[in-house]
Amino acid sequence: MSRIPEDNQDAPKIRRRDVVIAGHAKDEATARAALGADDPQVRASALGALDRMGALADEALRLALRDPSPTVRVRAAVLSVGRTAVSPAPLLDDPNDDVAETAAWACGERGFEELGTVTRLGELAAGHSNPLVREAAVAALGAIGHPAGLKAILGATTDRVAVRRRAVLALAPFDGPEVEAALRRAANDRDWQTRDAAELLTNPD
Repeated sequence: MSRIPEDNQDAPKIRRRDVVIAGHAKDEATARAALGADDPQVRASALGALDRMGALADEALRLALRDPSPTVRVRAAVLSVGRTAVSPAPLLDDPNDDVAETAAWACGERGFEELGTVTRLGELAAGHSNPLVREAAVAALGAIGHPAGLKAILGATTDRVAVRRRAVLALAPFDGPEVEAALRRAANDRDWQTRDAAELLTNPD
């Protein structure tokens, strides 16, 4: 591989391309070296390349969760899905909303989390300033299905449209009088998609 001049403005783009190719070519040395690149896009691509070839170590992923760049932290959160030893939960408190949203999504995709994580997701669902984070947290609580998350999901059924629509769907793993009452309210929601979600859960057949 030819050396890229350091003053080349396209150097990060070229290196990122080389790293992506390395992931497909199983060139572990090139991908691993890129973990220390100055450009965050290159570091994020290095994580993906190593994961693709099955060479991304848990410790490298944990370090990436603490990377100074939100771009890398988002990629690390995504790659934590399917791993039992590395949780994206620490990123639920990330100051960057995109990172926090992705971390919430990743927690839901994993389908299992400790009670402390469920509690934190509930707090985000109830009080985060960004509705996208609230929506992702609600969806994660529904996917996890832990009883401790029900209160936050019920509260989210009165949030803005996108959040309450997601909250209604998140009620699927739960039952009981509070859930039935929430579904009845949702069946008369002014948003037709929320009404459809309630109908789907009330009459699944």
